[in-house]
This record gives sequence, C-alpha cells and structure tokens, in this order.
Amino acid sequence: MTVPSRFSRIAVLAALCAAPLAASAASAIHTVPGMPPVTNPNNLYSDAGVNMFSPAVAGALPRIYVPNLRGDSVTVIDPATYKVLYTFPVGRSPQHVVPSYDLKTLWVTNNAEGRTDGSLTPINPKTGRPGKAIPVDDPYNMYFTPDGKYAIVVAEARARLDFRDPHTMALKFSVNAPECKGINHADFSIDGRYAIFTCEFGGKLAKIDMVNHKVLGYLDLDKHGMPQDIRVSPDGKVFYVADMMADGVFLIDGDSFTKIGFIHTGIGTHGLYPSRDGTKLYVANRGSNLVHGPHHGPGSVSVIDFATRKVIANWPIPGGGSPDMGNVSADGKTLWLSGRFDDVAYAFNTTTGKVRIIKVGAEPHGIAVWPQPGRYSLGHTGIMR
Repeated sequence: MTVPSRFSRIAVLAALCAAPLAASAASAIHTVPGMPPVTNPNNLYSDAGVNMFSPAVAGALPRIYVPNLRGDSVTVIDPATYKVLYTFPVGRSPQHVVPSYDLKTLWVTNNAEGRTDGSLTPINPKTGRPGKAIPVDDPYNMYFTPDGKYAIVVAEARARLDFRDPHTMALKFSVNAPECKGINHADFSIDGRYAIFTCEFGGKLAKIDMVNHKVLGYLDLDKHGMPQDIRVSPDGKVFYVADMMADGVFLIDGDSFTKIGFIHTGIGTHGLYPSRDGTKLYVANRGSNLVHGPHHGPGSVSVIDFATRKVIANWPIPGGGSPDMGNVSADGKTLWLSGRFDDVAYAFNTTTGKVRIIKVGAEPHGIAVWPQPGRYSLGHTGIMR
C-alpha cells in the first residue's frame, strides 16, 4: 500500500473542499440584467421565508386588504383581532390589491368591467389609506418585470399586456397576445427571462419573453378548460396551473413549455400560494365551475407537497364556501383567502386547516396580506422573491 505524501493529501483535501464550490457555481442562476440574484437555486422563495422583512416595509401596518368587486370598495381587516377596521371606496370593479415591486405602495386594480373608466388606486401601507386614483385602461391585474423597470398591467378584455412606469403608470409600450383570451394571471421563470400567463377564456397559456417583450408561443391546456392562477415550483422547473373546469392543477415544464402532469384537488380550482418554507402549495378550490357560483358551495383548500407533487391535506369549509384568492401571513401560520360568492374573507390555520370567517363587502376577490416577507414583489397579491 502506498502512503500518499503530505502534499498529495493536501491536494486531495483541497479538491474535496473545492467540489461543493464548483457544484454551487455550476448551479448558479444567471438572471436577466437588473434582477436581484437567486440566493438559493433550490428554493426561489428562500428570501420570502417567515418574517424575513425588507427594510422597505418598516412602518407598514399589519393589515388584510380585501377588494370588493361588486362593492367598488376595499375592506381593511386587523389580522390580530380578525375584525374589520373600516372600508373605503375605490374605482369601479376592484379585482386585486397588488404590492409594488419596491414594496412601498399597494395598488388596487379597478378594471371597470365592460366600461372604459378603469383606474389604479394607490394605498399607503404605513397609513392604510388610499391616495388619488390614476386612470388606466382595463387593469384587471398587475405584475412587475423582474428587474423592476416596468409595471405590467394586464388588460384582460384587450388580450394585451401594457408595460408602464412602475410609479407614475405612464404607458411605455404594449405586447398583444391575441390568442390569449381572458389573459389574467402569471408567474416568472427563475431567471426572469420569461413569464407564463393564463388565458382564462381560451383554455391556453401564453409564454412571454421578458427580455425582448414578445409572445414566444401558446400552449393548449384543455379546450374546455379555464386556467386561473399559476405558480412556479421552488426550483423553478415546473409551473402549477389551477384550472377551475378541470378541478385540479396542470403541471407545465416551463422551459420546454409542455404539459407533464395533472393533480386533482377540488371543485373550481382557483388560487395558488406557496407556504413560507417553500415546501407546500396551498390550492383554493372555489366550490363551483361557474364564473358566478352559488353561496355555500363545496369549497375547500388542498395542500400539495412540492417534493412528491401529491395532495397531503384537504380543508373543507364547514357549511360550504367559495375560497378564491389571497396569500399567506408573514409568520406562515394563516392562509387568507376571499370568499368570492359568500361576501366573506377566510383565515385558515395552516397547521390544522380550521377556518375563521369574516364578513366583508360584495364579491371579494384578490386579497393582499401586508406586510409580507421578501426583497421585492412581482405583483398579483404578492409574488414575493
């Protein structure tokens, strides 16, 4: 047996020590210019963990903001007491409350369904009060480019994405997606190079190039489908797409833009929210396949394990309900969702699945929980990174 020399042993030890560094470098995510780095390639949600607050949210009041679609108002709830504090008027048909990229403003998207007087109402999260609305064409939803340079106003009725100044909302340019009827929800690739939008009234998805600002292609999910929310897996490889007609979640390989699976969850699958530790996905099943469903339907929340891609829990609502959209509390202990057809908000305990119910305005939709952990927001009700 040959005994390695001292210098050989040192070389071997150096090589072993360098191996993890090489593997780490090889797995590093090369993001688009201007986008903050991905600190953990295995979990793109790692910077939005429990109470990982940015200095930008210092002084923000802990509040739940509920846009009441048919009430033309926003109801504000104290999450500590589960009590309604007040309600204030906004523009016509408020759909979502959207945290800005810099985390300093919450935007209410008033898309004025069927009319031309849409607007965006800013909310100051340090006071919980609204500012002066900005006229904007058909703002059903809103996202932000991964570099923070543009707000992306989703003009659903126009099948169009309007890229605007993220502060003044002045229009810069638009991207038309004519085959994406009912374009509404999105999530972004781990490197920020593309986004995938759902096409609610076309049963399709649209892949959008975030660098060159153009449509890369469309993917048919189901000709009878109605895709809703979409969320990317922690490793950035798979997009989960809620489909309210399929009663479950389609799995999409984002890079190849192909269907790779399906997970059945519950009736009227709608909203998708990752847990604070990035291990689970909470799925809101609205309890109806109808756009305007009945009160007290068989609504529920399913919990998917990201690692196994299996449903590990299901939380029904006693007496029925219609959970729609919202987000997870900063401590990860509560899932807040609107009760779309029941004029309520739900607060689910993420350990037990037990739910509190709070009366709000008419037809609540995209609830914002604020403040939330994370370095920046990509939009919707808080896609935090």
